[in-house]
Amino acid sequence: MPENLRQKQKTETRKLIIETSLKLFGENGILNTKTSDIAKAAKVSHGTIFSHFATQEQLIICVIEEFGTRISKKLDELASNNESLPVLLKAHLDCLIEFEPFYTRLIIERRLLPDCVRDTYIMIQSAISFHIGIAAKIEEQKGYLKTMPIDFLFNTWLGLIHYYLTNSDLFTENKSLLRAYQEKLINNYINLIKI
Repeated sequence: MPENLRQKQKTETRKLIIETSLKLFGENGILNTKTSDIAKAAKVSHGTIFSHFATQEQLIICVIEEFGTRISKKLDELASNNESLPVLLKAHLDCLIEFEPFYTRLIIERRLLPDCVRDTYIMIQSAISFHIGIAAKIEEQKGYLKTMPIDFLFNTWLGLIHYYLTNSDLFTENKSLLRAYQEKLINNYINLIKI
């Protein structure tokens, strides 16, 4: 078999494992999902998981990095076009909707995960904060928003999202909370920070 075909198959198998992990982590929890569950759902051998990821911790990190890369890429595109803060907030929620079960589990279980996993989570949030901060600064300079530290601005946004996600059973049943409350979350947040 030519090396490039073999490498392509290896890359596809790795992607399959990551996608399957994203789904199962969202359904069952990150800490409750075993590598054997992932192998079974991906229809690969258990050993295949460990030929791509040396440890379960490394797999979790790669899954979180993949999640972060997808969100950062979308926000990078919008930020480079100088989109408004509401547009960036909507894009952030759109990305989270795609991974809502996984992200909900991540924010609930984050404190229980190994430090290196938490460090990856923090890097992702920092990248998102950077993009939202740029859009907010532009709107602040135009006189649309109150002047406030970026950490407060971003943590208020995240706190709102995380409160709704971790208490989703109080707001909606068996459907995407972020999709159902997207407009309300954005509007209420903007009302908090606008002049």
